[in-house]
Amino acid sequence: MKHAALPFPMVLRILSALLFVLAAGAAQADDYADVNALLRQGKSQEALAKADAYIAGKPRDPQMRFLRGVILTEQGKQADATAVFTQLTQDFPELPEPYNNLAALYAAQSQFDKARAALEMAIKLNPSYATAHENLGDVYARLAGQSYGRAQQLEAGNTTVAPKLTLIRQLFTTPTSGALPPATSVIRKPVRQ
Repeated sequence: MKHAALPFPMVLRILSALLFVLAAGAAQADDYADVNALLRQGKSQEALAKADAYIAGKPRDPQMRFLRGVILTEQGKQADATAVFTQLTQDFPELPEPYNNLAALYAAQSQFDKARAALEMAIKLNPSYATAHENLGDVYARLAGQSYGRAQQLEAGNTTVAPKLTLIRQLFTTPTSGALPPATSVIRKPVRQ
């Protein structure tokens, strides 16, 4: 099969368009890197401002919107972060990461049934998503602890419940303090870009 050669001016236009696309991609990658660097440096307000400025020009960009949710989470603005991740699951239902981070927020509020549902969706979307599997295990352990605690309240004389409840509590005991950490530590692995 014989291919016709492209005229030189057309080759130049194609090359310049390709270079423009590559440069735009590099600039976009720099924006993500800049926001991540600011966040790692503890400059979350600056990171949020930069993310918001970027999103103002590209409101459908899922990666920067995800980063915005991470920033809000780290700032302790759980309601705002929940809104960001929820909107991402609606706009991009094929992405498992927002479901994982949404689950982390739910678990931090001891809403373990919602956390479980979000993690199950993340795993349905990506069955190889190890972080979501681990987090789901943590949520199931917390749910088990709640059930064992309720069983113990209902039947204090039941001798089989106390050892199970003790084991579940030991799973979440921090080695240094010996105290049960708050529910916020249930999901240890939200995804961070």
